[in-house]
Amino acid sequence: MSAHADNHAHDDHGHHHKETFVTKYIFSQDHKMIAKQYLITGTIMGVIGVLMSMMFRIQIAWPEEPNVLFEALLGKWAPDGVMDADIYLALVTIHGTIMVFFVLTAGLSGTFSNLLIPLQIGARDMASGFLNMVSYWLFFLSSVLMVVSLFVEAGPAAAGWTIYPPLSALPMAQGGSGMGMTLWLISMAIFIASSLLGSLNYIVTVINLRTKGMSMTRLPLTIWAFFVTAIIGVVSFPVLLSAALLLIMDRSFGTSFFLSDIFIQGEVLHYQGGSPVLFEHLFWFLGHPEVYIVILPAMGLVSEIMASSSRKPIFGYRAMVASILAIAFLSTIVWGHHMFVSGMNPFLGSVFTFTTLLIAIPSAVKAFNWITTLWKGNLQMNPAMLFSIGFVSTFISGGLTGIILGDSALDINVHDTYFVVAHFHLVMGISALYGMFAGIYHWYPKMFGRMLNKNLGYIHFWITAVCAYGVFFPMHFIGMAGLPRRYYTNSHFPLFDDLANVNVVITIFALIGGIVQIVYLYNFFGSMFFGKKTVQNPWRSTTLEWTAPVKHIHGNWEGEIPHVYRWSYDYSKPGHDDDFVPQNVPLKEGEEELQH
Repeated sequence: MSAHADNHAHDDHGHHHKETFVTKYIFSQDHKMIAKQYLITGTIMGVIGVLMSMMFRIQIAWPEEPNVLFEALLGKWAPDGVMDADIYLALVTIHGTIMVFFVLTAGLSGTFSNLLIPLQIGARDMASGFLNMVSYWLFFLSSVLMVVSLFVEAGPAAAGWTIYPPLSALPMAQGGSGMGMTLWLISMAIFIASSLLGSLNYIVTVINLRTKGMSMTRLPLTIWAFFVTAIIGVVSFPVLLSAALLLIMDRSFGTSFFLSDIFIQGEVLHYQGGSPVLFEHLFWFLGHPEVYIVILPAMGLVSEIMASSSRKPIFGYRAMVASILAIAFLSTIVWGHHMFVSGMNPFLGSVFTFTTLLIAIPSAVKAFNWITTLWKGNLQMNPAMLFSIGFVSTFISGGLTGIILGDSALDINVHDTYFVVAHFHLVMGISALYGMFAGIYHWYPKMFGRMLNKNLGYIHFWITAVCAYGVFFPMHFIGMAGLPRRYYTNSHFPLFDDLANVNVVITIFALIGGIVQIVYLYNFFGSMFFGKKTVQNPWRSTTLEWTAPVKHIHGNWEGEIPHVYRWSYDYSKPGHDDDFVPQNVPLKEGEEELQH
């Protein structure tokens, strides 16, 4: 940032007008407040998403048995407490949508990009505070629309979270193809607008507003992850927007982009020439990079926390940056592995197999570097560190099954079974949630000025970790046994009778894992008011955000913005009294900056 801009920002801070409740907490343009808004909105959406998953797990474990919970929550969709078949697919659809887009994307990118980018690069705020505010409110509006769609009379969207045509393209196909589907599409269009505004803001901020001395090779890995994630979002989100707009035209204006030769109850519809496979290409061109839009910020957070909590420099900084860039590039050319059973040309299938297996290399580089960072470190086993190690565990165990799904010949056998559900929940869902929890436990003092209760954090981690593997590890085996996903009951197939008890075990783990999140919610909201007050740098970390005062002020720092003299990971450096040297401490005479 130039000296002129710095002085101007400081002057602005000095003469800042008195904020009202509305300008401070609701229509705030301060990146720290917007980060909190994203986090709390994402948390509320997460509660809804987890509640849905618990409901359909109960349905799978004890199908056709009356349940008072269904009667209370589903009303007409659960006559006499027995879940209706139509609402089951709707619950799966909205659960997937909420968790992927509204919880993980907002909870990781929305929250931590907003909180950390200006603080860690030494900027007063985002490049555009106004656009940042608009981005959040578009996200909030899309969240509200998604929740409102649950109360549509004919039922919410019910075509799976991938909304493949023709179920999503023909309003008359089923109850969940009507108004609920329209609201889903409008909600996602608004969400994409929000993501694009946010991503452009993050990119411009990182490129233009770094403080003096903050070269790209001195950026923390968190910032690299957020920066590259934003670039992936700008490249791939517009493709889903085009798919949604074409789908709206098919639904409402008689076009035929995704429809061809459709029969309903013996009647031939007038559509011809379209292809549902075209929609699959457009959807997965975003859908696969979306996995990395979710997981890359978690990788950045985990890298930062591991270095800080093992009191060691991150191992292989440049290799970590290179692997982030490689993952970003490869993530945009692997989407076809979701479509191996769509009649794809076998040669094209082999190309997508090659690029999919190739992406394992940068992922493995990151995993080995995390393990090496932990090796012989002075490990501080706080909740943030436990969730970070849990992240590496689920990322590796979930990623290994991706090798099977990424191979076009092997994938055919387990496609659309619970094997796929187990794979992506471990490698993306649970890993991303662990990254998010790790980030919350680590940066909560920076957000709210108070500490979370460590003992409640331990309870939260251990029960969550046991239940996550208890749910998704057995799913691999029922998937290999051929159990299809998205079926609301398997009791009509004698072939699967032996798997019924496994589904009961999975559901019990899911219920315990869901209920224990109440401990986290109590800790999160209770600590805002009753938590122990934090010191300025509770984790003794080196990055710039811990040099800012605990009390949130407009502009982040009083007086001059700190300058940067060293890279982000000077932990346990010989020749220094403390086991950490903040980035704004000048090099001593004769001291060399670490080569990384």
